Amino acid sequence: MVTVLTPQVLADPVELTRALVDIESVSGNEDEIATAVVDALAGLGHLTVERIGNTVVARTHLGRDQRVVLAGHLDTVPLAGNFPSRTADGIMWGCGTSDMKSGTALALHLAATVAEPKFDVTYFFYEAEEVESERNGLYLISQARPELLAADFAILLEPTYGAVEAGCQGTMRVVVTTEGKRAHSARSWLGVNAIHAAGDVLTRLSAYAARTVEIDGCVYREGLNAVTIRGGVAGNVIPDACEIEVNYRFAPSRSVEEAYAHLVEVFDGYHVKLTDAAPGALPGLTLPPAAQFIEATGARPAAKLGWTDVSRFAGLGIPALNFGPGDPNLAHKPEEHVEIEKIVAGAHILRAWLTA
Repeated sequence: MVTVLTPQVLADPVELTRALVDIESVSGNEDEIATAVVDALAGLGHLTVERIGNTVVARTHLGRDQRVVLAGHLDTVPLAGNFPSRTADGIMWGCGTSDMKSGTALALHLAATVAEPKFDVTYFFYEAEEVESERNGLYLISQARPELLAADFAILLEPTYGAVEAGCQGTMRVVVTTEGKRAHSARSWLGVNAIHAAGDVLTRLSAYAARTVEIDGCVYREGLNAVTIRGGVAGNVIPDACEIEVNYRFAPSRSVEEAYAHLVEVFDGYHVKLTDAAPGALPGLTLPPAAQFIEATGARPAAKLGWTDVSRFAGLGIPALNFGPGDPNLAHKPEEHVEIEKIVAGAHILRAWLTA
């Protein structure tokens, strides 16, 4: 059965949120929700609509001086006894209510109801955000069809509880290896204990003074932390190697290459292997579309202390920020929910920005 998003539902962001939440769309199962979105937008004369896999791109072509993107993912994490939705006392409960079908509903609501925005707008509804990046619809389109994402500014409708969270931090994982020499533990003086040697690495981490970096009035607080440690051969063997996995969250003013060079310096004398990295995203709040959006919210933007898909926009040279009605602290939880007043307020802010 295919859900039909009627004009009446599209006109009400709350009812639209409920309708999207009630379409089960765990990552890899986005066909039904993508079909519903395509069918809802395909007949609207002010949009061109294209479906690529389970990602839907709808664009205006009004000849405006600037183009903006409103983006939201269609998938959710696996259900946890929280499907379908239920509403009580001004709160909507259910899988995806916060992360991020309430935000996605705002973009879909505006796509359907704002025919003459002051910017040209690309509405981007994408698949597979909650799983590995090679399946992420935003990543796939950015690689295969980057022209569909070309814009001056983007808003990712991730949950921020109605706050404006600008850009995002970069993230990096490295493995720092200490080396020793194997020996029988009964004759430990014949060996060198690599786990003991890891103490120096941990001491450096404990003493590390993380930076705070201000960009466009937003303060990004960095962090460097051990997240796993692996070592040991057997209960009677002095270990000859120990690996400490370290996660570095860095301000978007630092590139991936600069971040790695910094970690090599911090752990000078040890082998430092890069295992995973993603760049941050600069906020770009001084650009006219961003400044006008901040004015529409009436809120002081804050730095996004974490990584989101705004980094992918930054990789295309598009400044971006995060804004959505959901509470990020509720994402992926069985008790996930969204306050209805936050949905209404978010729709009002975005409409004012697009039409004022």
